[in-house]
Amino acid sequence: MTFRGTFDHTLDAKNRLTIPASQRKLLADGSVVALQRDADNCLAIWAPEEFERHVAAILDGMHPLSEDYSTVERFFNAYSSDVELDSAGRVMMPAKLIAKVGLGKDVTVVGAGNRLEVWDRVVWEGQEDRLVSAVKKIGPGAVGGHTS
Repeated sequence: MTFRGTFDHTLDAKNRLTIPASQRKLLADGSVVALQRDADNCLAIWAPEEFERHVAAILDGMHPLSEDYSTVERFFNAYSSDVELDSAGRVMMPAKLIAKVGLGKDVTVVGAGNRLEVWDRVVWEGQEDRLVSAVKKIGPGAVGGHTS
């Protein structure tokens, strides 16, 4: 299961987002809209089993009675919502989560491997150059922006 691509969309008056047709089959069994732990300005849309796997991987190395465990568990459960694709391939984006990350009506949906990320379009445009620049400096064999 891999989400790929970049798509410009608009939230409708009821905060519904049309999922790109090529990505819908990955969410056919439901979806979870959640805050991203590592990005303040976007929401993520996960297949439920992928979301559970992601949260479990983060919690796996923590003692279940620790404060950190409780904090992470609380974060992911408080700032996520189960949503379904409607017959038109749309998901309802929760208003509280939209407000929390500052999404406007014009959004960019970005495939991020195990999830889709939903960014305010203007914010995403500012992220693109930083992303391309940063990725050149990351990874094994990175030399002057090229990998060997």
